[in-house]
Formats: sequence, C-alpha cells, structure tokens
Amino acid sequence: MKRYLSIFIIFILLLTILYPEEGMFTLDNIPKKIKGIKLKPDEIFSPTGPCLADAVIIIGGGTGSFVSPDGLILTNHHVAYQAIQKNSSPENNYLRDGFYARSLEEEIPAPGYEAYITIDFKNITDTVKSVIKFEESLREKDMTPEEKAKAIEKKIAEIEKASENEEEGIIGQVISFLDGMEYYLYRYLKIKDIRLVYAPPSSIGVYGGDIDNWMWPRHTGDFSFLRAYVGPDGKPSEYSKENVPFKPEKYLIVSSKGIKKNDAVFILGYPGSTMRYRTSNSVDWNQNFSYPFRIRLFKDVIEILEDESKKGEDVAIKLSARIRGLNNALKNNQGMVDGFKKSKLLERKKTQEEEFKLWLKKNPDIIKEYGNPLDQIEKLYAELKKGAKRDNLIRYMIMIPTVRYATTIQKWSIEKEKPEGERKPQYMDFRIPRIKREFEIGAKDYYYPADKRLLGYFFERLLELPENEQPQFIKRLYTDKSKAKEQIKKFIDNVFKKTQITNPEMWIKMFNMNKAQLDSLNDPFIEFAKELNKEFDRIENKNYRFNGMITELRPKYYKLLKKWKGNEMYPDANRTIRFTYGYIKGYKPRDAVFYDYITSLSGIIEKHTGEEPFNAPDKLIKLWENKNYGIYMDKYINDIPVNFLATTDITGGNSGSPVLNGKGELVGLAFDGNYESMISDWQYDLNLTRTIAVDIRYVLYILEKYDSANRILEELNIK
Repeated sequence: MKRYLSIFIIFILLLTILYPEEGMFTLDNIPKKIKGIKLKPDEIFSPTGPCLADAVIIIGGGTGSFVSPDGLILTNHHVAYQAIQKNSSPENNYLRDGFYARSLEEEIPAPGYEAYITIDFKNITDTVKSVIKFEESLREKDMTPEEKAKAIEKKIAEIEKASENEEEGIIGQVISFLDGMEYYLYRYLKIKDIRLVYAPPSSIGVYGGDIDNWMWPRHTGDFSFLRAYVGPDGKPSEYSKENVPFKPEKYLIVSSKGIKKNDAVFILGYPGSTMRYRTSNSVDWNQNFSYPFRIRLFKDVIEILEDESKKGEDVAIKLSARIRGLNNALKNNQGMVDGFKKSKLLERKKTQEEEFKLWLKKNPDIIKEYGNPLDQIEKLYAELKKGAKRDNLIRYMIMIPTVRYATTIQKWSIEKEKPEGERKPQYMDFRIPRIKREFEIGAKDYYYPADKRLLGYFFERLLELPENEQPQFIKRLYTDKSKAKEQIKKFIDNVFKKTQITNPEMWIKMFNMNKAQLDSLNDPFIEFAKELNKEFDRIENKNYRFNGMITELRPKYYKLLKKWKGNEMYPDANRTIRFTYGYIKGYKPRDAVFYDYITSLSGIIEKHTGEEPFNAPDKLIKLWENKNYGIYMDKYINDIPVNFLATTDITGGNSGSPVLNGKGELVGLAFDGNYESMISDWQYDLNLTRTIAVDIRYVLYILEKYDSANRILEELNIK
C-alpha cells in the first residue's frame, strides 16, 4: 500500500483526549507506544510496503478484511445481508437456511457489492480552497457562502474525475476533515466482482434479532464470507465466469487462542461519522428535532413494510433488507435520545460555551481576527429550523424506491443536455455507470405496492402541516380540504396505474432518453417527479447556504478552542480508514449491575424459545448437549465463547472490522456497540463505551462443527 505521509497538524490542536482508549486515529497518527500492543506503527500502516492496513477494506456499508491469499473476505452477516437477500427466493431461502459454496464454482455473485482498498491519501486543502481564494494573497474572494459551497463542490468533483482510472480500477474521493478545515484525496482500488462464499442461517447470524440489537449480553454469530474476483489479467472487472480470485498484498492471520480479560486489542476499519466537537446548537437540533423526527418516521415506515411482508414469502424476502436497516436506525436513534438525556450533554455543552464566551470577551484582538463564531452558528441553526418538518418529510421521500428512480431519471434528462462544465457536480458523465448499476441492482427486490402505500403516508404527513407550509405539489391535489385525503388517494391510484416507472425494465430505457423523449411519454410519475425535483432543488439551495457558512464557522471555532484550552484532538470519523485500540473489559451500566466481558454457547441455549428471533438451530443445541467443543473452549467460562466486549472506539461503518490482538492476529469481528454507548458518536465514555465483537473461536466452531465448512477452514491461516 503506497501512501503519501501527511501530518494532520491541525488535528492535534484542539480538545483533550479524555481517555487513553478514545480516538479513531488516522493511519499516520497511530500512537507509538500502546500498552499490550507489540507491533510498531509501521507494521500496522506503512506507506512503502505491505502492512496490516492493506488487508482491511470497505465492503457494503461496513468494513471487511482479507483472510486468505485468494481474496477471501470476512465481514459481518449484516454487512453481507443484501448479498444473501438478493440471492434468496422461496425455493432457496439463504437468509433463513444459510449458504455454503463447496467450491469456487458454487460461489455466487453479490449484486451491488464492491470492495474498496485504500491505495494512498494526500492533503489537497490548498487545491480545493483555491477556488475561493486569490492565489497572490490567499485572501478569500468576494463570494456568498452559497457560492463558496458550490465552487468547492464543483472543484471536488473535478478532482475526483481526474483521479479516476477506469481501466486500472482506481477511483478517488475527496474527503473533508474537521468540517471543511482540511481536505484529503483518498484513492482506492475498486473491485467490482464480489461473490458470496458462506453465510450462517439467520438463527445463528441474526440470533436475537432486533430485540438484542445494540444490547448486551449478546449471542449473535454475525459473520459471513465473501470473495473478491478480478479479470485474468489481475485488473478489476465486472462479473465474468473467466474471472479469478484477487490476490491481496496482505491478509490476516487468525488466532485460535482467543482473548482474556484486560487483553490489549486494536481495530482497523472505516468508521462512518462522529460529531464530537459540535456545538450545543447541533446537539439541540438532533436531540429535540432530528432524532425524534426520524424515530416517528422509521416506526411508521417499518409498520407499513412489515404489513406488506405478510403478503407472501417472496415479498418478505424483497423487503427484509429495508426493514432490517430501518429497525437498526430506529433503535440507534432511540438510544441517542436516551443518551443525550442521561448524559446531559446539551447542558454541559452550553456551560462550556458560556465559559468560552467569557474568555473571548477578555481577548478583543482575537474577536477582531475571528469574530464570534458561536453567535453566528446559533443564527444559522435558527434559520435551519424554519420549515424543517416540511423539508425533512420531502427529503425522506427519496427512501421510496419508485420516487428515487423517477426523480433520478427526470433530473438527469435535464442535466445531460448541458455541457459538463455547467452541470451540477453529481451529474457528471463519469457517474452514469454507477447510476445504471443501481437500477439493475434495485430491480432485484423492487416491490411497488409497498411504495404506493409509503407515498400515501408521506402525503398524509405533509397534509397535516399548516396550509401555508404545504408544498405546491400537495396543494394542487385537492380543491376541498374536507375531501383532501380522498382526492390525494385518487391521484396516487391514478399515477401508479398509468406510470411505466413501476416496470424495472423501463428504468434504463427512460434514463437513456433525452428530455424531449421523456416528456413525450406523458408519464404521470415523471410529471410528479418534476414537481418534487423543484422542492429538492429548493432544499438543496437552503443546504448550500447552511453548509457554506458552517464550513467557515466550525473551523474558526475549533481554532479558537485551541487558543483557549491548548489541548489535542483527533479528527471525527468520516469513512476513511482509522485505527483504534482498547482492552477486553466488562462494564457497569447502572447501580448494582455488572456485565462480564464474554458470552457463551450456553447463553444461546438459555435464550432459546424456539421462535424467532431466539430460535437456536436443533443441530447447535445437540452440539451443546454433547459438549462437542473441540479446541475452541474458553477456559474462563468452560464453554464456547460467542461474543466479547472491548473498550475500542467505533461507530457505524466499523461493522465487520477485524479485532486484532497485540500481535496483529485476528481474534474477533466488530459488529455492534452496547446501548449505553450509542451517544459515543457525540462523546466517548470509557466507563460505558464498548465494542461488541464476534469471537473468532465461535466463527471457527460454527464452520467446523455446525457446517463442516472444511474448504474455508483449510484456506484460513490459523494459529
């Protein structure tokens, strides 16, 4: 893995790292000495040669790692879930029964899955910000915040396009650090042919279901195996029978020796997003509006989708991934709200900011140079709240596949007719193959009757708004408010009856049409999409104004925090590869309660009811009854270990990340956090924040004793 070493100087200038284990470190800032970690930083990450980080990849919505020289990937069952779901049918229900390919030939394509391997990264802040500064003086140009945001977005798209090499499978992504303080270009090798190798049955891989999700004690075998394939020439290629397994520069060694209390471990992964340096305004927005809004929305949508799922096993399979994702987000948001209230984070942020303002008043020279960003941020959030319920309802309509496909087709028909330089950055030609790929993948589990009900739900919610806040596309649907629901229902029935959008075979055909051709269809859903896109544009412009200002103000605030406190910080998570370390420990969630660090196979049997989600397989119960543990028994519990806890600092996106011991050997697979740690996206608490991981010994036990998956066991390098 070649790298451009770069020092994130600004990242060590701000807030104190409260606990040794806290932090999602960029790879060029791995602490040099960590108790219990025997590896040197350059063995974990090196810009000049193979290192452990080379084995860790982005896959699906999470992280995975290469565990063999032939491109075998280990990740979570829930990360591989859509690969399993899209290959399932009532006749071959791999979600329920599991899947095992006994040969390379039996490995099946994972639609929509791509693997991204980090090649290198470099600081390009000056290049990105050159569009808003005069080169000769570095003085910022006289542009509105909205113009600056658009200029930076356009520049980023140009850089990403220039960094792409389709033949070699290389893509670039420009990523913001510290809310626009710095920008880095990360280049990735994109592998497009990913195949499903193994998945346990849901009674193992999803044991405990949504009831146990985010909870401890946990007993879930959340793991699956995929494989990366490339063309015979070694270059990334679309799926082909002639493709061969990818040969990674590095793969992980598996340890069968396990873990014990207080062992040091570390994780390499791609965490999604954290907000640990945000102001009280952001906390207030999320605690009192954003999370509660989503909680109600997700509950309602889940209820509709679950009701539709009752119409048949084929429908249930098609909707299962959406329902599972929404349930996960729902519980996360509920945990966030609970965490905010219990931690009193909002109150503590406000107290800190009052102290900051007092310090600022005593330093007029600093005010003259920086102004008071807190006051300006407060005004921005006040503006953001105006029409927030309406705008969020409209924005979330994109979660309806039929709406998403129709608005995408309609918007592209307009943008394609413009020269590339005049288009919005997200509509540049190099993005077209991905759009078409999304159409192809979406067709596999498309079910428009659910979309019809969801559209009715969103219309009803918008109808609840005061009339002066309702969007025009709602107002024009009714002439008499007392009959509004009836008239809106008639519109929805008509639009779904006459549209061609509900036929997946038409999506790419319609996408390829120019604007005149598309308009000539007189498709009612496309006509509706025109109106909806106008609302999307309005909301987008509002966001440009907000983002243009906030990316100026937050970095100023961070710099002022440095001047005030003089302490350090690490960058928030942003889906770039990170390092975090910690120790195997239990925790005390409340008075008189203590949770141990490990769970067992016996715990699975204790929870077993015979009904989902606590329906342990008969074969697994018999293995337990016979005490057929093999070499995988843990001496501390005298049982098969299932899950364990660590103080490592993770978030969404880390799912599937390898948990490594002090020697860099694989001992587990991160898949969740405990309920008490959900607020760790906003603050880390050593006493409560825990990573939940699948013990690798349970993975090996299931492979050997439950499924006799000898082909996989022989391929792994187990010590």
